[in-house]
Amino acid sequence: MPDLLIYGSYGYTGRLVAQQATVDGLDPILAGRTAEKVHDQAEELGCRSRVFEATNPRTVADYLEGVEVVLNCAGPFAHTADPIVEGCIQTGTHYLDITGEWQVFQNIAARDEDADAAGVMLLPGVGFDVVPSDCLAAHLHDRLPSATDLTLALGGLGGMSRGTAMTMVENIAEGGVVREDGEIVHVPQAHDDREIEFSYGERSAMTIPWGDVVTAYHSTGIPNIQVYSETHPKTIGRLRKLRKLSPLLGAGPAQKLLKWLVDRRVEGPDEEQLREGRGEIWGEATDGQKTVVSRLETPNGYALTRDTALLTAKRALDGDVETGYQTPSTAYGRDLVLEIDGVERVDVGGT
Repeated sequence: MPDLLIYGSYGYTGRLVAQQATVDGLDPILAGRTAEKVHDQAEELGCRSRVFEATNPRTVADYLEGVEVVLNCAGPFAHTADPIVEGCIQTGTHYLDITGEWQVFQNIAARDEDADAAGVMLLPGVGFDVVPSDCLAAHLHDRLPSATDLTLALGGLGGMSRGTAMTMVENIAEGGVVREDGEIVHVPQAHDDREIEFSYGERSAMTIPWGDVVTAYHSTGIPNIQVYSETHPKTIGRLRKLRKLSPLLGAGPAQKLLKWLVDRRVEGPDEEQLREGRGEIWGEATDGQKTVVSRLETPNGYALTRDTALLTAKRALDGDVETGYQTPSTAYGRDLVLEIDGVERVDVGGT
């Protein structure tokens, strides 16, 4: 069987993926920058290991010898994605990751021609970010090919991992983004809010800088895209009041303190939350005259990430690849997410 290398295998999500990969008989190579953590995990799971820091593409390329597919689980991906992508292009290795960072999607999309020429697939976002939302966007576009506006909303999300929290801290001063007339537009944090009719009732939601502002545009060509997340109205108000403090929160001393707090207080969902938790993605597409609405009900986001990351990795290991930059739906179709147990898609209606 071709080799799968999991980079960042000892982080919260990487650990979930690595454990399931061994259960599934994939015999992955576990990798990361901290030797003790990599070696301890490899011994525990009976896997091979490689230790390297994802900073220099030439160094990365040296450690990708014999590897068919890399699954990058080491966030924040703004630091790790570019060097590993370059190493993959140099070695002819297919690249997957579980990022949700819109800037990372944009940077990787810019390597499309290089990857295609090298016979390499670049498929970022093979976790909860953005497999279900990308598949839902593609489904909505199929329902309404004339759509000019796409709205997605995330609901029912549970706790977060340390890597996700670190990414949020690093981006705290960046504000938000939407797509307007095909272009990325920067907007303030909590730029807009609206009520969303989830399966469990109507909830307030605010705009967030989710990866679909890049990926859904690539998948569907819909020029106007906004992504919302279920958020209590009081929280929305507080976040808007904090806008003036954004430059301070993005400065070195504040970043150092916030990351210190994350490192000590954030651990990720426990076993019960992974097993019992549920998530939901609501989507609406309109062309100004007709509107269609659908939603996806999913397992806990981290459990889903484990399963979709391995599903796509297995496809790539089997040689089922589309070279160049891809999204989950362009690589494997809008029904990809429905292959995961516990996922249900519902067409709510249209007007």
